[in-house]
Amino acid sequence: MTRSVAVIGAGDHIGAAIARRFAAEGFKVHAGRRNGEKLASLLGGNITGRSLDARESEDVTGFLAEAGASAPLDLVVFNVGANVNFPLTETTDRVFRKVWEMACYAGFVSVREAAKLMLPRGSGKIFVTGATAGLRGNPGYAAFAAAKAGLRATAQSAARELWPQGIHVAHLVIDAGVDTEWVRARITERIGAEALAAQPDLLMPPEAVADAYWALYNQPRSAWTFEQEIRPYGEKW
Repeated sequence: MTRSVAVIGAGDHIGAAIARRFAAEGFKVHAGRRNGEKLASLLGGNITGRSLDARESEDVTGFLAEAGASAPLDLVVFNVGANVNFPLTETTDRVFRKVWEMACYAGFVSVREAAKLMLPRGSGKIFVTGATAGLRGNPGYAAFAAAKAGLRATAQSAARELWPQGIHVAHLVIDAGVDTEWVRARITERIGAEALAAQPDLLMPPEAVADAYWALYNQPRSAWTFEQEIRPYGEKW
């Protein structure tokens, strides 16, 4: 039976890679992000999508309903980022609140609405993209760490409640610089182009994150993972 996947936060890198991986495996994928026009290069084949404000519960409800309209909704991935860096005294109320809304509150809404659709049939999967900030705070990341820690706690609470009812909730901690042009430029400034070229696996390709989610998806119920940390071999931790 064809199944569907909803990707909330289908950005240019990780979100897009997740969408492509599951579409390649035969799933119907519905991708959502702010500024939906940026989805143009991703859409086609098994992938549909539109603009989505994950902070608006009615928008999330409608989006998930669309995802499950043509095939049973089997997986919801929450992948909204909201990473910012400000010194503590320069972190405004607006910044803190906005980051929390995007990375924590929107995750709660997405997990809740996905659960409503999956509970009646007693099956489904809800995967949440986390970050090292959700495990420990660092200078300049008070807003991001608070939001990601809240997201992790939300996912853990949901897992404890939903696993016994047949729904696999998992939290993926990405402890890495993901290989994007912006990150590559920053690393090059720090260690130099030659040093980066000599360590080709120092940055994590978005496709590696998609592979991790695919592996989580295929776990049997007898050996589900709640939290998985992935990082390149050279990452200090």
